[in-house]
Amino acid sequence: MKVTRAVVPSLFTVLNMFSGFMSILHASRGEFIAASWFIALAAGFDALDGVMARITRSSSQFGVEIDSLSDVVSFGAAPAFMVHQMDLYRLEGLGVVVSSLLMVFAGLRLARFNSQLKGFDKSFFVGLPVPMSALTVASYTLNFYSYETGLSPLAAPFLPWMSAGLSLLMVSKVRYNTLPRLSVATIKQHPFGAVAGAAVVVLVSWTGGKALLPLLLAVILYGLVRYVVEFIRRIRARGETFDDGDIAESGQIDR
Repeated sequence: MKVTRAVVPSLFTVLNMFSGFMSILHASRGEFIAASWFIALAAGFDALDGVMARITRSSSQFGVEIDSLSDVVSFGAAPAFMVHQMDLYRLEGLGVVVSSLLMVFAGLRLARFNSQLKGFDKSFFVGLPVPMSALTVASYTLNFYSYETGLSPLAAPFLPWMSAGLSLLMVSKVRYNTLPRLSVATIKQHPFGAVAGAAVVVLVSWTGGKALLPLLLAVILYGLVRYVVEFIRRIRARGETFDDGDIAESGQIDR
């Protein structure tokens, strides 16, 4: 009997969901650094699941749905629960609303992604990818939280704004480039990019995950700036087209 992805969920998907559950479990105990690392581990399993899906060229509606369910747990519920337990509980009802946005908008982002899913080859994502949002929260915790002093007083005021901003970016129309495929052909075509990628992995590992935050913020900011620039260009192009039309109708174009 042939075993397919439609019958048996990918092992990496199961590990992804398990990591998300472990993150929630540790966050409930106040172990937010461990919870952050389990989110990072879930992101690794999610990436491996995507690689296996592309290699085997296998996909099914069941596989898509179970993968989205695991993503909602690991990259929606886990970071939402963590930021609330870590600091946003101080805002009481408002803190519940702000933290829940990470989970609710992650679900909306994944639903939109699934409805637009066609094949495996994509050059960009529309909206901030859910794993990137969760990794930003995790790396923020690794940088500014300690078991001795809690969340840094300088970082705490930015946490609700960051949570709301990441939530909105997930359902926005801002485009973010996909990572290049990890293959021998890709490495041969882009050797400098491969070296840079390896250097990033080493840097993040060497700094205990702290270097991940500025890298993620740079990517997020780049996507926002590019979106604003493209929006301004579209507005100018429409304005120029409108002006040319007005001139043509008034008969003032030189012949």
